[in-house]
Amino acid sequence: MQFLPFKRALALVSVLATVCVPAQAAHAAPVTSPFTKKAGKLPDAACPETAITYGGIPRTRQYLAAVVKCLDKSWAAYFERAGRAFSKPVVRYYEEPESTVCGVPWPEQAAAFYCMERGTLVFPLTGRWIEDRTDLYPFKVAAHEYGHHLQSRLGVWRQYKARIRTDRQGELKRRFELQADCLSGVFLGSVWASLRRGEDDWAALLDATRASGDEDGYRSHGRGATRVYWLQRGYRAVSPSSCDTWSAPAARVS
Repeated sequence: MQFLPFKRALALVSVLATVCVPAQAAHAAPVTSPFTKKAGKLPDAACPETAITYGGIPRTRQYLAAVVKCLDKSWAAYFERAGRAFSKPVVRYYEEPESTVCGVPWPEQAAAFYCMERGTLVFPLTGRWIEDRTDLYPFKVAAHEYGHHLQSRLGVWRQYKARIRTDRQGELKRRFELQADCLSGVFLGSVWASLRRGEDDWAALLDATRASGDEDGYRSHGRGATRVYWLQRGYRAVSPSSCDTWSAPAARVS
């Protein structure tokens, strides 16, 4: 699940959705990451952006549909190479938030989210997260939510769900969400050359990601600096195996 930048709110677990740190002792990972080094990197691919607004007319649905199409193609190729079965997510677009979606109340302040039980990506077509934006934040949000689909297909969600009752401080939830951040970075790294973006655009995305951190209260997605760390880690490695948040020290998922 992605929350609007500059907002802080309690996470809703029912709908699924850099700082230097000292070394810590190894611990048994609560979830086994299915992204192995053997499967290699996500192949480089072309995914030119479409305009979010064209001639003054919003084209948010077209924008998101184009991103999802690229995600389908890239991750299907990765699954095939890894010898795993792949299926595309269902995608639902909404002009305005509904009272319920996927059988539960619409998550308050959610930018976009993924319904685990129904394998469905949910994208509001309005709101500050996407309307009139010129940065890559909507692109990253779509890739993050798609990361949850990958976690579902590969059994990460099943393992995590079995341990939810022990997650009183939200650490497992953060590991789950930060892995999706990292996977979004992997995808961005694989298509970066086709986006016709520069260093300033990357810096702007890091700023937006940093602003979407949950610094106070119940921390479900990670602090801003932590989210930036995992996004950059995936982007630089372009390898899903770099996204093993489950075996990372606790300070890396704060």
